[in-house]
This record gives sequence, C-alpha cells and structure tokens, in this order.
Amino acid sequence: MNLITIDWQETTNKYLNEYSELIVPWLLTSGVKIIFILIAAFILNKILNRFIEKAVRIAIRTDRYSSKEAETKRENTLIQIFTTTSKIAILCIILLMILGEFGIEIGPILAAAGIVGLAFGFGGQYLIRDIISGLFIILENQYRVGDVVNFDIASGAVEQISLRKTTLRDMDGTVHHIPHGEIKKVSNLSTEYSRINLNIGVSYNCDIEHVIAVVNKIGNELAADQEFGKYIIKVPQFLRVDEFADSSIIIKILGETQPSKQWEITGELRKRIKITFDKEGIEIPFPQLVVHNAIEAVETK
Repeated sequence: MNLITIDWQETTNKYLNEYSELIVPWLLTSGVKIIFILIAAFILNKILNRFIEKAVRIAIRTDRYSSKEAETKRENTLIQIFTTTSKIAILCIILLMILGEFGIEIGPILAAAGIVGLAFGFGGQYLIRDIISGLFIILENQYRVGDVVNFDIASGAVEQISLRKTTLRDMDGTVHHIPHGEIKKVSNLSTEYSRINLNIGVSYNCDIEHVIAVVNKIGNELAADQEFGKYIIKVPQFLRVDEFADSSIIIKILGETQPSKQWEITGELRKRIKITFDKEGIEIPFPQLVVHNAIEAVETK
C-alpha cells in the first residue's frame, strides 16, 4: 500500500509540475491579454453607449408641433437599437480574440459563421426585411408614437414602434401588430399639423355673402375659445363655393389644427355652424323627393 501511495503521489506531482510549467507562462502572457481585452471591451462599450446617446439626443430635434414625450420615445428607441448593435459587435470581436489566445484557429470559425449566416439569411429573410425596414422608418421619422397613420392594410393611432413591427389601435379599439416589411405605403394624418376640410351645403335661396360672413365669424369665435383655440393653428374660414349640387350650394371651409386635433375641432365647428345657421335663418337643405299622384290628378279633372 505504501509503494502504491508513493507511486500515485509521484505521478500526481509529475503532472502538476508539467501543467504548472505550461499554465503559469500562459497565464502570464495570454491570461493577462484576456484580462486586458475584457477590461478594454467594458470601457469601449461604456464610451460607445455615452457617445451614441449624446449623438442621438443632438441629432433628433423637437419641432414645435411634436410633444417632448414623443420625441423622447423616438430617441430612446434609436439609442436602444444602436447600443444593442454595438454591444453585439464588441462581444463578437472579443470572443474571437479570446479564442485566438486559447490557440484556436479563427479562420475556420469565420468560414463556418459565414455559412451559418448564409443559411440564416435564407431562412430569416422576412425577419431581416422587417428589421431593415423598421430601421429606416425610425431614422426617417416617417411616424412616431401618438401619430395617426393609414397603411394599406390597417389604420389607427401608433401605440408602439419596435425594430420589427408597429402596433396600431383603430377607432374600434382593435390592436393591429404590423411587421415593417408588410408596410408598403404610409399616410401620416398628424405630421406637423392637421387640416380641417369641411364641406357644408346651403340653400340656393340663401344670400351667399351673408353665409360667408357667418362662417368666418364662427371660425374666429372658435379660435378665440379658451378650450378649443389652443389647438387651432389657422382659423377655419370660407375658401370657395365648391359645387352646385342638386339641392344645395356646397361651400368649402379650411383650417389647420395641431396634430390629431382635426376631428375634435371639426366636430365642434359643425355644432356651432348648425346652431348659428338656425339663428341666422340659413337653411341646410337635404335631398327631397316629390311624388305626384297621377290617379288623384285624373279624378280631379
């Protein structure tokens, strides 16, 4: 037993000496390099994150029509995208550098990664398309959270924008999740300002100059209102006689409001027009059908 124990101890000491002769020099060279690589990567990541945040905050400027909250959300989305991308790039680079310090050939790994990336590209082409489209949508500021937009496949208020999809809520309260790659056409109904575009029919018997004066007075009073005036950029006013219809003269009223406020202001404008027209004796006609009873006409004769 003593001989076996002695042999085992000698063998263990032999292997420990051999490993220590290999490990200690590696720790003093490659090990130190790995530590410096990790420290440098950590510092570089912090510096890049700060640079990206400041660059995005400077590049994105708030216009007078946009809320600070909407701009902040857009800035945070861009910062998250760029910082995540830079973090992934740094991780890939330091991983390859560390593998090189372990004596692993990087060339074959890069070649295999290229093949895997190609296969992923074929399988995930729709995901890549959505991400690239989303990046351009955010960078070009086509729309932002809170805007009312109309896509070919859905419309509603923008509740959330990620790198892959946009979330809309329509007037019925239905939520639509739309991948960016499916968006072919974007109609933003609330960029910078919104427009009041209202057609009203008045009777042919009305004095058109009187109608124009009343309409302009209603628009001025609405713009001076404490509740609604703060949302009006351009006072709703008579623009032109738009059409001679079958039962009425169609006049067009135009104005401008803050983004997404056109429906609220137009609704109030309609209400005030109806009330004032009734007071001023201005008739808003509706189509009428006159039926002649031929039998009664014959019996009368």
